[in-house]
Formats: sequence, C-alpha cells, structure tokens
Amino acid sequence: MNKEEKSSSSTDWLLFLISTVVMIAMLIWVNEWFWLAMPFSLTYLVKALKMM
Repeated sequence: MNKEEKSSSSTDWLLFLISTVVMIAMLIWVNEWFWLAMPFSLTYLVKALKMM
C-alpha cells in the first residue's frame, strides 16, 4: 500500500465518521431530513472499505 492509498483511505474514514455524525444529528433534530445525509455516509463507508 503506497502513501497515496493510505491517505485516501484515512480521508474516506474521516468523511464517513463526519457524515455519520451529521446524519445522527439530523435524525435527532430534523428527523424528516436525515435521509439527505445517508448517501454520503454510505458512499464513504464503501470507499473506506475499498469495495468501490
């Protein structure tokens, strides 16, 4: 694994965590709109797991 791949993976994990926190916050306070953050969370999870 080279440095670029490792950096990309850590960036993907960071974006996944941030988008998941945003999704949970939206679920708590504006639950009718939480689904707007769901694609970001799931996309970065798949990218972090290197399935895409």
